[in-house]
Amino acid sequence: MQDKPLVIAGREYASRLIIGTGKYKDYQQNADALAASGADIVTVAMRRVNLSDPNEPMLVDFIDPTKTVYLPNTAGCFTGEDAVRTLRLAREAGGWDLVKLEVLSDPKHLYPDMVETLRSAKMLIDEGFKVMVYCSDDPVFARKLEDMGCVAIMPLGAPIGSGLGLQNLVNIRLIVEQSSVPVIVDAGVGTASDASIAMELGCDGVLMNTAIAEAKDPVRMARAMKHAVIAGREAYLAGRMPKKRYADPSSPLAGLI
Repeated sequence: MQDKPLVIAGREYASRLIIGTGKYKDYQQNADALAASGADIVTVAMRRVNLSDPNEPMLVDFIDPTKTVYLPNTAGCFTGEDAVRTLRLAREAGGWDLVKLEVLSDPKHLYPDMVETLRSAKMLIDEGFKVMVYCSDDPVFARKLEDMGCVAIMPLGAPIGSGLGLQNLVNIRLIVEQSSVPVIVDAGVGTASDASIAMELGCDGVLMNTAIAEAKDPVRMARAMKHAVIAGREAYLAGRMPKKRYADPSSPLAGLI
């Protein structure tokens, strides 16, 4: 199978890994992890990351927005109005129109509120935003968001920050099979094998923050994730052997001496 590049909203990206900018010890560690990961895109929580106060360390001094794509997101928003307002501010502050929408429900599990997500996605698209959308692993909602005009579908693998790995492989695979826009697993990855599994299912990419930022060695974990995403993609393209109920010897048993 010939691979095709990752294209989001008309722009091609070399890396299929997206990393975050939260929970790191400091911005320098974040920048070092980014370099090790090879990622082209970083998510930026507009309500939490300093982009404008010169009296405090600023993310832009460590990660150059002219070299790395900033993806503003609405982390911490629980209503459509908050999410839309946050991304309007992002566009005013940095001219960003490629954005990540997430509208959360319960603070305990941080699952997306899909009714609010659909409502705010439409408002943003109507205002000209290119919306990458965090959503539940529900193929029905994923299809509605794509039909609405979202440029990437981002189903959760497990609750945000849990590190539990992909909990519903069947639904993720169904979303991949039905989608004509990129499908990027967002949330729940804990280690490199989780990223590989997502890619082996045919996902176009993986987004993670905590898995790298809270590792004992974030820079080394970022490097591991880079290779895991590449390996998983290669395995998907290669096509795995079928699973069998019984042993099948590598060397034929017929004609033995």
